[in-house]
Order: sequence, then C-alpha cells, then structure tokens
Amino acid sequence: MRITKKDIETRLPKILERLDEKYGTEYVCYLTHENAWQLLIATILSAQCTDARVNIVTKDLYVKYPTVQAFAQANLKELEQDIHSTGFYHNKAKNIIACCKKLMEDYGGEVPSDLDELTKLPGVGRKTANVIRGNIYNIPSIVVDTHVKRISRKLGLTNNEDPVKIEYDLMKILPKDHWITWNIHIITLGRTICKAPTPKCDECFLRDICPSCYN
Repeated sequence: MRITKKDIETRLPKILERLDEKYGTEYVCYLTHENAWQLLIATILSAQCTDARVNIVTKDLYVKYPTVQAFAQANLKELEQDIHSTGFYHNKAKNIIACCKKLMEDYGGEVPSDLDELTKLPGVGRKTANVIRGNIYNIPSIVVDTHVKRISRKLGLTNNEDPVKIEYDLMKILPKDHWITWNIHIITLGRTICKAPTPKCDECFLRDICPSCYN
C-alpha cells in the first residue's frame, strides 16, 4: 500500500475524531492492577496471551506474591506452575524473578518511569515499557501490540512490519494527546470489528476512510 503524506494529513484527523466519538478519551487499561509493579508483571505475562487469561492468573498470583520482594524470592519451578496457563511460562517466570530482583537491587523495589531504565529490566522491551509509562506515569507513549501493528498498517499509517519502526512512524504523525488513547482505541476496534483474519468492514465506522476497505 503506497502512503503519501498528503493522504495521511487528510485522513488522520477524521480517524482520530471518529475513534474519540466511538470510544471516548478516557484512559483504560485491560490488565487488572493496583500499582506499577503489578502492571509490569501482568504485561510480561500478556505476551502471546489474552488479557482475560492474565487477569485470571494474577488474581491469585498477587495474593501469593504480594510484593516485589516476594516475586524476587520466588521459587522458579513453583512460579512456572503458577503462571503455566499464560504460555511461555519458562521464560516468563525466569524474567519475572530476574526483573523483580533488579527492581529490589537497583530501584528500591520501585518501577522506574524512564524508558531506558525500564528496558534494562529483564523481560521488558519497548512495548512493556510504554505500557508502564502511559498507564502509570501518564507519559505520552505509543504501545505497538498486534492490534496496533495490524490496524495501523490497514489504515495506511505505516508500511513497516517492525514494531519499533511502527512506533516511530506513529510518533511522527499522531498528536501527543492521542499517543496513549491510540492503543486503547485500536485494541477495542481490533477485538470487536477489525478482527483478524475476518474484519467486519461493513460494520466499521472507518470504512470510508480506510484504504483496505475502499481499495
């Protein structure tokens, strides 16, 4: 799909206006949490797993491990069993323990807000870091998950496949006050209407300004 700057400048304000009208402008996080470290662990668990499943697991997990220190001292095999249903539990358990140990050793058990500091934590990439920055610290951040990647491409806002390159593409064109809501809105759109692999284009409120629909 060929993208022109003029085309994006024409369509993007309409896309943002319709998303705001449809889904509102409040910040919504689909991962249940009470603080920064709970959201950090939930986001690590959410890789290749639904938010609904993660929320089921963390409901008991945060009772068993009520602090960062408790996770840092967790038995690896036992934690693997606790999070088994989220998939990829070997790496996730290893990263959670290592991450919490580093939080205790280097940050006094607190989750940093700086992007570089966050991405130094085991198991934390730009996506997870931006979830924390946006939802906990209200720092404008763009989270590129599977929905944002797929639908941003369908809307003709990027041609890239790499999540980091897509993040930078979106940072260039989205107004900062929509960086956080973009992820919230696009996740909702992707779960309800623009589903993969069978989007409901006939029901979509963006169909007349979506290149994938009118091309």
